[in-house]
Amino acid sequence: MKALLFSAGLGTRLRPITNDIPKALVPVNGKTLLQRNIEYLTSQGIDEIVINVHHFHQKVIDFLAENQNFGTKIIISDESAEVLETGGGLKKAEPYLNDADFVVMNVDILTNLNLVKMIENHLDNNRSATLAVTTRASTRVLLFDEDLQLCGWKNIKTNETKISREKEKYYPMAFSGIHVVSPEIFQYLPSTKHSIIQSYLELAKDHSIIGYDHSEDIFVDVGKHDTLVKAIELFE
Repeated sequence: MKALLFSAGLGTRLRPITNDIPKALVPVNGKTLLQRNIEYLTSQGIDEIVINVHHFHQKVIDFLAENQNFGTKIIISDESAEVLETGGGLKKAEPYLNDADFVVMNVDILTNLNLVKMIENHLDNNRSATLAVTTRASTRVLLFDEDLQLCGWKNIKTNETKISREKEKYYPMAFSGIHVVSPEIFQYLPSTKHSIIQSYLELAKDHSIIGYDHSEDIFVDVGKHDTLVKAIELFE
């Protein structure tokens, strides 16, 4: 199976570390986030990885070349001209991913999620997308029904809410930045710069967009200095 590893982000919350390097090359105990996630994905049965690049894109490309792609088949999706966010970035990578279901993951995520089981769960149920989620506290959450069908989104701080399916009760879950996706969704994605969550909320009205609860797993979103410290403590 293939994977798309989102590595184009600016890493603004990790400045000044990211003043000179892309977020993907931020080290955690001697290994970059990029290396750690290439190794994680390959350990979970992924045999081809598409990596999108923008911020200090050449440094990512050079790092991969210097390390012989860590023994993995890697394709670069070049967003050096303009970063397209998650939705536009996924659409741009369509030519490399449109032949079978695939994994999508943010490069700044570190986890011990059993991705093999998540993939099996996705394929066994013939879904448009399966989203890894947990019950952890977050300022922005996805809203699900009792069957973990995506129904909406909410900003906890501002109370802004977007509803795709009306339900009497919603269950808030935090998105982990890991998803298993059917290539059918490409026909619904605009080529413009946008968040994939926008597209999922639209698709959820009449497609199977299901949450996969992995709240018992180790999970760190290494997007800020305090979570970088946490990652250093948890990942040797």
